[in-house]
Amino acid sequence: MEIRLEPLAAASVLPRCTGAADRLPAMADSSFDIVSKVDHQEAENALNQARKEIEQRYDFKGTGASVEWSGESVLIKASTEERAKAVLDVFQSKLIKRGISLKSLDSGEPFASGKEYRIVSTIKDGISSENAKKISKIIRDEGPKGVKSQIQGDELRVQSKSRDDLQEVQRLLKASDLDVDLQFVNYR
Repeated sequence: MEIRLEPLAAASVLPRCTGAADRLPAMADSSFDIVSKVDHQEAENALNQARKEIEQRYDFKGTGASVEWSGESVLIKASTEERAKAVLDVFQSKLIKRGISLKSLDSGEPFASGKEYRIVSTIKDGISSENAKKISKIIRDEGPKGVKSQIQGDELRVQSKSRDDLQEVQRLLKASDLDVDLQFVNYR
């Protein structure tokens, strides 16, 4: 008993396109989020390094210089205004070494408190609504057409059909002089 198979015509094997049902779905918008976050563990490490350096440096001996957390802010103390500014400078250098931008640090002016001078500094986390509106206006005015931005609490979501437009927005914001440290996350 011998079985013979005959070749089938190619047209009968291939499925036929029926139109709109077989098309690929429309591409979704690409997006990314603009945030301003500080790694609090890195800030803690920078503060500890600054405190160790201040304790060991000869020019800070006997000046009562210190740097410490005071709730959510950093309290810098010293016997003179110049020493307080020097402690702030040490703390800022440690923040930079730990990868935290100085735009995230909001330092006040030295003020007298009894026999010592103090500086209160806060670490900014999140984008304020005022800065979010500025960023949104920059994107709307100077960014590519078809790019949409919306404010979501302390971050911004930027959407566009073109990934190239999103990268152009990132370049635009990096080049603009804003007083907030920006990170771009959730790039989809």
